[in-house]
Amino acid sequence: MKKFVLFLILIPLFSFDKRNDDAFGPGEWFKFRIHYGFVNAGYATLEVKEAVIDSKKVFHVIGKGYTTGMSRFFFKVDDLYESYIDKETGSPYQFVRKIDEGGYTKNQEGFFNQSANKITVKDYKNRSEKTFVIPDKTQDILSSFYYLRNHPSIDKMKIGESISIDMFFDDETTKFKLKYIGREDITTKFGVVPSMIFRPLVQSGRVFKEQESLTVWISDDDNRLPVRIKASLAVGSIKADLDAFKGLSNPFKIKM
Repeated sequence: MKKFVLFLILIPLFSFDKRNDDAFGPGEWFKFRIHYGFVNAGYATLEVKEAVIDSKKVFHVIGKGYTTGMSRFFFKVDDLYESYIDKETGSPYQFVRKIDEGGYTKNQEGFFNQSANKITVKDYKNRSEKTFVIPDKTQDILSSFYYLRNHPSIDKMKIGESISIDMFFDDETTKFKLKYIGREDITTKFGVVPSMIFRPLVQSGRVFKEQESLTVWISDDDNRLPVRIKASLAVGSIKADLDAFKGLSNPFKIKM
């Protein structure tokens, strides 16, 4: 359970060779209700704002995760992820990561130099600074999600097809793979939502039972919102459902 918020943010990764500018925009906000077994464990939110970097307007996306109630008493989580993203290319300029997960803390800021394929990470907790070489088109956690939501052909993937992306996390670049499973209509608090199903390939052992323990349902519309997430952990299971939203760029498709 230690890093469940991280995986909520990681999951909707699809492809990265072409963009569609209509999947999201400033003002979009949505919230997940997270259950650990039968317990309401907490919430996670994602929001899109605008900011200015080097006199240029950019997307400022903010992800938060936190435990509530008795879950907070047993395992306190307060996570903040931010990313500043170029509106035209979808490439990140900067990320922020401030987390507290049961006493495990990080306070980092990363600065991308996309033209030089480098990133400089400032670790404020350990008072250190490091520069890493990264592959072309490398993303951070949040920029990955928003960049890849815009890919125009995710609804054309074939069952069993996998896609990978380079993502920088924890001082290294990871090749993250995602497999398309199929389509399903799922019942939510908003009604029956047509969804695409994806299964990220995650590392088994410490957190998850096996490599394919994580499953994600994405709305089969132009918003491509994560609607439901399920994960079998080494101990127990987690389920996250879309609980609230506003400011979507497109109609949210619901079957009557």
